[in-house]
Amino acid sequence: MGDWPAQGGHGMGGGGRGKDGTGDGRGERWRVWVEEMDLIDLLVDVGNCIWLENDKRNVYSTLMGWFLFVGPARCYRQIKNKPYPKSRYCRGVPDPKIRIYDVGMKKKGVDEFPFCVHLVSWEKENVSSEALEAARIACNKYMTKFAGKDAFHLRVRVHPFHVLRINKMLSCAGADRLQTGMRGAFGKPQGTCARVAIGQVLLSVRCKDGNSHHAQEALRRAKFKFQAGKRSSGFTKFSRSDYVKWKSENKILPDGVNAKLLGCHGPLANRQPGRAFLSEGPTA
Repeated sequence: MGDWPAQGGHGMGGGGRGKDGTGDGRGERWRVWVEEMDLIDLLVDVGNCIWLENDKRNVYSTLMGWFLFVGPARCYRQIKNKPYPKSRYCRGVPDPKIRIYDVGMKKKGVDEFPFCVHLVSWEKENVSSEALEAARIACNKYMTKFAGKDAFHLRVRVHPFHVLRINKMLSCAGADRLQTGMRGAFGKPQGTCARVAIGQVLLSVRCKDGNSHHAQEALRRAKFKFQAGKRSSGFTKFSRSDYVKWKSENKILPDGVNAKLLGCHGPLANRQPGRAFLSEGPTA
């Protein structure tokens, strides 16, 4: 991979020499750690770090930026407080990561894309703008690859207006002399998220009937970008022709986002000509 360049106080901090007598000893330890963790390829792919053969100084700053200032989702997923939007009282809010909410053929009419699948949240929670952008990219890539870029319309149904705050803490030596702990702990804006209720739609995909299985698989992949439970609604394990046929014969019952096929059993008193054993609902 090449030797770590001498830093001399840039990024890695001054003081101490490396094994070869030049550079920083701490920089050498960070180089070994980065190699062992196999993070170089990740930094190259993401593009947040300018990776040149003669310029490797951004690795440390990028790593520290990810590890220290991007908190895990468990710190922000619960809806605890009132909505805190961007306003003249809440300034300096960074832009949300998601900037595009409609992807694909947005002008297609309802008759041209009759099939629609929704990704529904099953928990009251906050969904970060980073998660929404990751889900949009995953769904869009799958639909573009297997259905075609002109064969669907994807829409993100929630918008990240709620501002997240962070009380940044110093992690350097002697930090206890520079900061006051939880005194004045009202943080500064860090990012944005969407406040999602139970049963609220997160993503919707419209397409033709022939691409319905691609839309379902795309949303199945997109749901892994969110925390907690999600459900994809708008389809059952039965085909549309069988569903229409059995519904006209009263042999199928709606069961939430799915359907239940009634078998040929039950009390004989409930049996009527041309109808299934259970007419309105299951009996004990």
